[in-house]
Amino acid sequence: MTRFKMSPVGLAAATALTVAALAGGVMIGRATAPADAPAAAGAGRKVLYWYDPMVPGQRFERPGKSPYMDMPLQPKYADEAAAGPAPGVAIDPAQTQSLGVRLAKAQRGALPGGLAATGVIDFNERDVAVVQAKAAGFVQRVYGRAPGDIVAAGAPLADILVPDWAGAQAEFLAVRRSGDAALIRAGRQRLQLLGMPPGLISAVEQSGRVRDVATVAIPSGGVIRTLSIRNGMTVTAGQTLAEVNGLGRVWLNAAVPEAMAGQVRVGEAATASLAAYPGETFGGRVTAILPQTQAESRTLTVRIELPNAGGRLRPGMFATVRFGGLAQPALLIPTEAVIRTGRRTLVMLAGPRGTYQPAEIRPGREAGGQTEVLAGLSEGEQVVASGQFLIDSEASLSGVAARPIGGAPPVRGAASLIEGVGRVEQITTQQVTLSHDAIPALQWPAMTMSFRLADPHLAHSVKPGERVAFAFEQTSGGPVVRRLQRRPAQ
Repeated sequence: MTRFKMSPVGLAAATALTVAALAGGVMIGRATAPADAPAAAGAGRKVLYWYDPMVPGQRFERPGKSPYMDMPLQPKYADEAAAGPAPGVAIDPAQTQSLGVRLAKAQRGALPGGLAATGVIDFNERDVAVVQAKAAGFVQRVYGRAPGDIVAAGAPLADILVPDWAGAQAEFLAVRRSGDAALIRAGRQRLQLLGMPPGLISAVEQSGRVRDVATVAIPSGGVIRTLSIRNGMTVTAGQTLAEVNGLGRVWLNAAVPEAMAGQVRVGEAATASLAAYPGETFGGRVTAILPQTQAESRTLTVRIELPNAGGRLRPGMFATVRFGGLAQPALLIPTEAVIRTGRRTLVMLAGPRGTYQPAEIRPGREAGGQTEVLAGLSEGEQVVASGQFLIDSEASLSGVAARPIGGAPPVRGAASLIEGVGRVEQITTQQVTLSHDAIPALQWPAMTMSFRLADPHLAHSVKPGERVAFAFEQTSGGPVVRRLQRRPAQ
């Protein structure tokens, strides 16, 4: 038995041919017969045209070697192009596994409503106490307070000498000794109108002595935000001496992206986690969604009110907040199946007999690796979840139109004709080769390619070298020219 040995040159050529064949992508596996043996490869099947898998838009009438790659042209059979009404690009089932194609079904499910954002702890501006002077006087003593100090309710702030109160108190004590109840009541009311606190009036009544020094106390506990009183200074009636902000409840101002602001509702629950307290969460509720959007970050400020037992939550702390929205029913597909082109959003729809067609969709919310489909898909349709970019590239090269969001395939007929302008390079009764300008309807750039003629009589209306206007239809077997007209010279 004679053993065949391949020379190094032959081995290199075989390797190059193998690499070129693999570069053919999804088209490989449909026809691998040599160009000089079409009958044996096709086994009686009708060949529509020949093509190079690396340049599938260019078509040839006869077999031979590709002018682009050092490899034979591949046949395109009629049963591959017109096996049925299913639109799209066909892939040999034997190749789907090597391409890593994985399908997923569009199905109804519950999309988690949780939304995560970041925010900063801030003071509760609804819990602010302002300490003011009730009358004009002189500061005799300050009780060692400073901005940022945490004080309790009733803590003394300063002692103020009020000269006007001395005369009023002396008159009240004289009226009180008279025993006239009506006059005593009127004198006490006068002291209240002068701004004396009830505790000072009671002390004057019980002691019978004039008290013209009043101690100003803090009305509620919290942190001193501002302090504008110093020892020895003169104060006027109504002058603000200090501002105290309560710490019992704090605000968490979360920055929610503008695109997700519609998922947040006033009154819904929210949980916050802080780096200062790992493994611990703090619960609260959304109290307001501020009306102004931050122009720099395109975010809305959502205000969450949190209880602050023990004052552990300090303004300025950074927090991560998660809104506890309820899960909502939706038509879902895997997020990895979505192809975003910038102008539109597509999925690769799996059809019968190994065909695939791009379909335009309108996506909604995303959560947990799932994307909501608002329009463009029906429940039960299968989409490609892995390997879709390779199939999408093949569909673009083959000129396969995407299914519109309306859900119905493109209607065939005059309404579906695509207009173009180009120059005739070659023409026969079966096909025409055109160097056409860009075709915006299909996002095709200017290039040279061959089209089948719907009517052989169209070949007699133009000649090579002439500028023409043409209209063609996208079919499962490729583009077919249905109108071909000579353009007048300009």
